[in-house]
Amino acid sequence: MQPIQLGAIGQQILKIENLSVRRSGKTVIKDIDLKISKGEFVAIVGPNGSGKSTLLLAIVGALKLNSGSIQIYGLPPVSGLHRGRIGWVSQAASYLPKHVRISVRELVSLGTLSAKTAFCLTDQERVTKAIQMVDLEDVQDVDVSRLSGGQRQRAVIARALASDAEFILLDEPLVGIDRDSRNSLLKLLDNLCYEENKTILMVSHDLTAMRKTAHRMIFLEETIRFDGPTDRFPDLDALAELRGINPASSCIETDSMED
Repeated sequence: MQPIQLGAIGQQILKIENLSVRRSGKTVIKDIDLKISKGEFVAIVGPNGSGKSTLLLAIVGALKLNSGSIQIYGLPPVSGLHRGRIGWVSQAASYLPKHVRISVRELVSLGTLSAKTAFCLTDQERVTKAIQMVDLEDVQDVDVSRLSGGQRQRAVIARALASDAEFILLDEPLVGIDRDSRNSLLKLLDNLCYEENKTILMVSHDLTAMRKTAHRMIFLEETIRFDGPTDRFPDLDALAELRGINPASSCIETDSMED
């Protein structure tokens, strides 16, 4: 079965063509073609080792490409003109060393810093707005180490928002948080797309949550095996077919006949 492609609507944010990436001498992803438009909430799903995090790292310019090209707003990922437009929230972003003491507001403020600007009133206004957007006003002066897992995830997303990021990439933000926090975080991300016109690309193992939240889903296993609207995402049987998994029952029947 060929991947289902979703046509781009509106301003094109991300364009990937014929992308392949090797790590430790092994091809992790190959033949990746992908376009994402402004305001989309796109989920990347797939089994462990399928290349999901590798794809995100390539998009943010952290990995060398073996072949192909990546353009964000028509420019390479490493372009200095992207400063502030891209928000990257890694798997480890919400885990700070125990000896680090920093309040929510101080953490979010880090999103406004760059080599060319100093912290000013305008930055403080952006920090306040970012904290309000993730609904952490009541704990903005609390040490991050005292927050729940869901609150920490909101705080690091606020840090990205404080940079005025338009394109937000998240790697497994749902790991280690409870159900209520997960639902609250997903609602926040959905609101960022609909109300703030942000564009979100998110990696997650939680198929159920993504099918209820994302606008579009990509199933990645070395290459893109499905790309389409969430309501067209394959059921378990079709997903097994995409992955080339054969029913085990045929093996059992064969063994029985031989006995």
